[in-house]
Amino acid sequence: MLKGKKLAVIGVGKLGEALISGLLKKGELTVNEIVGSVGHDHSIERVNKKIDIRMSLDNRETVKGSDLIILAVKPQNMNSVLSEIADVLTPNQLIISVAASVTTAFVQQRLPKQIPVVRAMPNTPAVMNAGMTGLCGGLYAKQEHLQMAEAIFKCVGETVFLDESLMDGVTALSASGPAYLYVIIESLAEAGVKLGIPRDTSTFLAAQTMYGAAKMVLESKAHPALLKDMVTTPAGCTIDGLMELEEGKIRVTLIKAVVKAAERARELVNTQNSSKA
Repeated sequence: MLKGKKLAVIGVGKLGEALISGLLKKGELTVNEIVGSVGHDHSIERVNKKIDIRMSLDNRETVKGSDLIILAVKPQNMNSVLSEIADVLTPNQLIISVAASVTTAFVQQRLPKQIPVVRAMPNTPAVMNAGMTGLCGGLYAKQEHLQMAEAIFKCVGETVFLDESLMDGVTALSASGPAYLYVIIESLAEAGVKLGIPRDTSTFLAAQTMYGAAKMVLESKAHPALLKDMVTTPAGCTIDGLMELEEGKIRVTLIKAVVKAAERARELVNTQNSSKA
């Protein structure tokens, strides 16, 4: 899907670097087919130390002649970036936005033509090629556009397609999710320290255990409750630990955390819409 295409990445930060590196490593694109832009000269130096692609401070020049354009900018900067590049875009290009809470409608309303837009919500493990990205298409996005977007994000992890009405949930669950899981790893590691295990070893035990448990869910396709029961032997120690978790309402707390994050994501959408230029 990507062979021979030209890609422009507006705002080459950590995610942009990860996407470009993944595309190059997978052989989907070459360095001559990718161009990026940043806001400062020192950022160009930062990128070029890691990736030898053509870099620019000029967003308008960056998008000209590109088939695919990834907008990897902060949500609060999206309006100004779109205003800057809108008149040089064409319907033959594909816009992919990775800005949290920015809808495809928000992007489309700021473009003068019927340009296809795909909204993507990746998470930070993409920098380790273990990302999870939710994708949805805008009004003018066709199947081929969705397939090209999928090919890009498959280079840094897994992808799912959802209705755009669910994208705030994706933001709250998989994009914010690593932060919740880091708290769990940290807490398990602290417990190990409490029991006398050295901190580095305890953190390693906790992190690898979470990695292994996730791998079991993904590869076995079994329900997490079934896998939990496999670990929980009658009259064993695991059931006592689970009882403490239930008494502490960890299940409800995690659910409420994701729901609260989704509500905040929707608030950001409303803020973006109210600032329509």
